[in-house]
Amino acid sequence: MTTDDVLLRSDSDRVRTLILNRPKAYNSLTVELKERLLAELRDASADPGVRAIVLTGAGKAFCAGQDLKEHIGLLEAGDDAPLRTVTEHYNPIVRAIIEAPKPVIAAVNGPAAGAGAAFAYAADLRIAAASANFLMAFANVGLGPDSGASWTLQRLIGYGRAAELMLLARPVDSAEALRIGLVGEVVADEDLAARAQDLAAKLAGGPTAAYAKIKGTLTAAAESTLEEALAEEDAAQTALGATTDHHEAVAAFVAKRKPDFIGS
Repeated sequence: MTTDDVLLRSDSDRVRTLILNRPKAYNSLTVELKERLLAELRDASADPGVRAIVLTGAGKAFCAGQDLKEHIGLLEAGDDAPLRTVTEHYNPIVRAIIEAPKPVIAAVNGPAAGAGAAFAYAADLRIAAASANFLMAFANVGLGPDSGASWTLQRLIGYGRAAELMLLARPVDSAEALRIGLVGEVVADEDLAARAQDLAAKLAGGPTAAYAKIKGTLTAAAESTLEEALAEEDAAQTALGATTDHHEAVAAFVAKRKPDFIGS
């Protein structure tokens, strides 16, 4: 893999870092980049040696969303690929982030717009650089939200704020993003990569089997009745109670030592 690749990958401390790598185009999403990102997310989810995932961008931007130059070019050429991209790329990418059986951290290193912002919303945790901002600009080009933003954004900040940001296409800087709960932490630009790696490494050393169930129960509860949520929790606790990690955690607590989790 070279620096010319549209997506870079690195592994450290059982953390897989995926870097969108079109910095001159603000990491906007071409068909090639979308296909690579989807493949890499699926690979990271399936790799037992990877226990946490960091998604970030190269250069000064996180992701500007759809590459409109490619989009327009394909439309003018009579290619219907742009009309299929939600089905073939954006929806599967968001599912891959949300359904990953391990924590996904979005390290938002700069502007995040459209589908790029939506990818960050789909992550389990979001850390933003001070220079980061978020923009839902779909209305500006006569489109509605995609990439799961209609589902994720209002669950992060509430319907009223989500509607405001989408209808008015109003940008949100990092300070406001922290205040309204869109991100969990804001750090200096130069500290973002290290902070994201530290947090991901901490999670990678934790009970990843439990993390997968936590993610699953939260997702299920977002669209279920109380009784359905209780049943989902019951099933998860029953399964987790039989894991090696649970027994190790209990033994470590009694022995007053740090547990050694293996993820099963």
